[in-house]
Amino acid sequence: MSDGLKERVAALESRVAALESGSGGAGGGSGSGPAGDFWALEGLRARLPEDSTGGVLFTGSARLPTEEFAEWQFGLATDTVLAADWEQAAESFAALGHPVRMRLLREIVHGRRTVAELAALEDLGTTGQIYHHLRQLTSAGWLHTPQRGRHEIPVTRVIPLLAALAVTQSPG
Repeated sequence: MSDGLKERVAALESRVAALESGSGGAGGGSGSGPAGDFWALEGLRARLPEDSTGGVLFTGSARLPTEEFAEWQFGLATDTVLAADWEQAAESFAALGHPVRMRLLREIVHGRRTVAELAALEDLGTTGQIYHHLRQLTSAGWLHTPQRGRHEIPVTRVIPLLAALAVTQSPG
């Protein structure tokens, strides 16, 4: 069975388990489900080996202002995250670390996809500056250009971007 098929089957099994448990697969606040259980955390634990040091999971489902829909989940064993070369993440974080680039991402999520549309907005700088910021975001993987002159956030980056933003708003 291919890795992609395994992931799809695992996702379906998770949804079925959530439906059968009555949680519906949705929850609010602090990651807890309607019954107060940690349904996502329980699903992660069920997939980890008993001798595991844990894992990190993020998942999401979003209908964007453009009516596009993104569902995505990703998880890694804690050991994998701790052993990784964290310096390699710097480019991705740096791309998000500029207010103009964050504004560009927000505008792109809301449907402004061309430089002309973005340049028409106030406080984003010159067309050349906008191109510079778009190149930074593209280089870091936060954007791609499916058509010449049209910028989009790859579907595999929508939920991670929203998760990164949610982390800045979460308590403690």
